[in-house]
Amino acid sequence: MSETPPLPSKSINPWQIAFVILGMGLLGAIIWKVDTDAVMAQVMAVGWGIGFVIAIYLMAFLCDTVSWRLVIRRDQLHKLSFLTLFNIRMIGAAWNKVTPIFGMAGEPIKAVLLRRYHGVDYKEGAASLVVAKTANLIALVIFLSGGLGVALVSDGLPAAYRVGAMIALLMLTTGIVLLFVVQRFRLSSKSGAWLSRRWFGKPIVGILDQMRALDDRLAEAYTQDRRRFVLSVIMTLANWMLGVAELWVIMWLLGFQITFAEAWAAEAVVELVRAATFFIPAGIGTQEAALVLVIGHITGQPSLGLAVSFIRRARELFYNVWGFAINWFAYRGGPQVET
Repeated sequence: MSETPPLPSKSINPWQIAFVILGMGLLGAIIWKVDTDAVMAQVMAVGWGIGFVIAIYLMAFLCDTVSWRLVIRRDQLHKLSFLTLFNIRMIGAAWNKVTPIFGMAGEPIKAVLLRRYHGVDYKEGAASLVVAKTANLIALVIFLSGGLGVALVSDGLPAAYRVGAMIALLMLTTGIVLLFVVQRFRLSSKSGAWLSRRWFGKPIVGILDQMRALDDRLAEAYTQDRRRFVLSVIMTLANWMLGVAELWVIMWLLGFQITFAEAWAAEAVVELVRAATFFIPAGIGTQEAALVLVIGHITGQPSLGLAVSFIRRARELFYNVWGFAINWFAYRGGPQVET
């Protein structure tokens, strides 16, 4: 059996602690300002209706799993059942939520699980995760563009925040386009090759072959497997749209009817804020602030925004527990692939 590296370290540095404190401080300020009695009454009124919210989020997980499966090379798929990918996706999502490493701690964990327990080499595992994340980001830009367009037309966003939202979307879109260009045209390995020929780039000579291999696989995904990549983007977009459906259902359970367009506008604002504050683990405080702002603007009751956030936190807790349960029972000390 070949040696495989341990799961990535979960060490926390002072910056991560500071971001957690920042988020908690923002959350505390929101709770202080909002009528918490009204919030708790609204949350409790949902009752067993939380089951609808959990079911919608399950569909979102299924869409995300299909999206990931589409960008895994065909010759590796026989090693991975849909249930296997779903379980690993759940584990990664759980680690992403609770580990203050910019919401990315789950990605290397998924790559290690693929290699250690299912025999998928690190190059293919890492490439599939990078391509899946890129598909997710492209779908996010499409989703945000539509949602903010609806918000501007339907007055779903306070005028004072419209310019800032558009600037943030433009910056996010620019970053994602640059990321795609770097992957599509193998710019990382080309830059590495250029650096390796300079005296100050000698330390990266040893990893240049790995960079080239990963770049080749990424370029292949965007050219030879273009149809599957487009389908992956579509499935991820469906995932984002299920977030709109979830918000609409939560508002209905709370006894307030909003249009689907209003729900889309609100969800777009929330996701834009979460993307801009990615460094705060689980969007603590930022999610609550965005929902209080936009739901308060739509309904005139800021407490509803905080109620929606608490319901979503309960749903997240359910799936986090599920993800860690899978991690414990399916992979802790389980059989490893002979290589």
